[in-house]
Amino acid sequence: MNITEKLRETAARTPTKPAYYFAGESKSYAELDGAVTKFASGLQKLGIDKGDHVGLLLGNSPYFIIGLYGALRAGATVVPLNPLYTPSELGYMLDNGDVKALIALDLALPVLEKAHPSLPKIESYILCETPKQEGETSLRIEELSIRPKLQTFTNVLESGDLSFQPSDADEDDTAVILYTSGTTGKPKGAMLTHKNLFSNAHDIGEYLKFNEEDRIITALPMFHVFCLTVALNAPLMKGATLLIVPRFSPKEIFDLGKTMNPTVFAGVPTMYNFLYQYPEGNPDDLKSLRLCVSGGASMPVALLKNFEKKFKVAVSEGYGLSEASPVTAFNPLDRPRKPGSIGTSIINVENKVVDPNSEEVPIGQVGELIVKGPNVMKGYYKMPEETEATIKEGWLYTGDLARMDEEGYFYIVDRKKDMIIVGGYNVYPREVEEVLYNHPDIVEAAVVGVPDSTHGEAVKSFVVSNNPHLTADDVIEYCSLHLAKYKLPSYVEFLDELPKNATGKILRRSLKEIAVESK
Repeated sequence: MNITEKLRETAARTPTKPAYYFAGESKSYAELDGAVTKFASGLQKLGIDKGDHVGLLLGNSPYFIIGLYGALRAGATVVPLNPLYTPSELGYMLDNGDVKALIALDLALPVLEKAHPSLPKIESYILCETPKQEGETSLRIEELSIRPKLQTFTNVLESGDLSFQPSDADEDDTAVILYTSGTTGKPKGAMLTHKNLFSNAHDIGEYLKFNEEDRIITALPMFHVFCLTVALNAPLMKGATLLIVPRFSPKEIFDLGKTMNPTVFAGVPTMYNFLYQYPEGNPDDLKSLRLCVSGGASMPVALLKNFEKKFKVAVSEGYGLSEASPVTAFNPLDRPRKPGSIGTSIINVENKVVDPNSEEVPIGQVGELIVKGPNVMKGYYKMPEETEATIKEGWLYTGDLARMDEEGYFYIVDRKKDMIIVGGYNVYPREVEEVLYNHPDIVEAAVVGVPDSTHGEAVKSFVVSNNPHLTADDVIEYCSLHLAKYKLPSYVEFLDELPKNATGKILRRSLKEIAVESK
């Protein structure tokens, strides 16, 4: 159960078939597999051994695929990271994740330069060159403090040998550590094994009937587990072709539709809204699509129906979480889809709704959704207590409230604790609140999610300040120094005091009511 060995098998079976298209160029499966082997060899020559951790700070590109599969083939554990993270966010994950080598775009050099002093564990920075725009200047490498540890992706690749023999990785070895925002303010690293990745990619590929004729639009961020499994690993396991989009834009998707005849699009509801609202979007440009896949957040039923009516293609909604690699449920393709539902359990995965005593509740009743299967993580990295609280007797407790109907379709009723989903990205209020509480002029702070027509939800912060001159712009600017853009408050409201119960606990529900009334 190893996705890199599956890639090798596919390359042997269909060596000349395009594995991906990117920036007007294509590479065959044989070429991709060869690059993966050479990069794995190059990493080993750099001193990367079995079990070492390799970080990926990359956008959507062949660099990511070769870096991911190459590191796995070398026996390393991969830590994908969001390029939008600030130096402080990156610093924590790189340090906590024990990253030994980091593969990053050269555009990330300014961030890496700031984070580097607190990252003594990193022995090698492997930079991927990006095309420079006219008038754009490169950083002076010789002036960087990380210069002695710098390598280029090309040099590492070219130093490798095609005769390299893959590391003998066990299916229960950790393949990937995915950091998820934690309710304690510190992200948790979900450890996914080779078996976890392989099983979920295989099973979702079967469930969605991916095949060698498919052309998958890979526009979701590759570092995100939704893309990693549904729009990258699963298609490659089935011998499909990836149409890699560096950054989502409606124009790019419609242009691909006109020129590349895509058959599958995977996205979050925000993307579907942008495509539906795009003035220049011609439905005929996407007529080759046989299936659209939605996840990351609940899609409004009205949007789903309007999109399907306009583009004449079915949208299958599903459910997943990083700790489950991620997919646990999807609306089936061979039975009626139910708008508003996350569908039924996928192959080899069991979903169940239970009460606080872990007893299954009757059909139609609300309880906590728990999950069991070969896709469930082995635990959180260096967090045994959190692992024990989340995985009980093999069942993953999602923290999401759900119900199941008489036909086995599941419906999410409420989201994990107080999580906010902005354009498909998870934002935990506590993480934002930790930053706000560090501001010298802020006495108290609380964060809630509010409806947003563009991104589904937006972050709103309530602040009690001892400085009457502090403005909302001041607060947002301060947060931007410590948080990725999608985590920033879109709204800031100042209060004399936050509502609390008798024990002094902040009443978040009351704040949500205030937010709805004042928005």
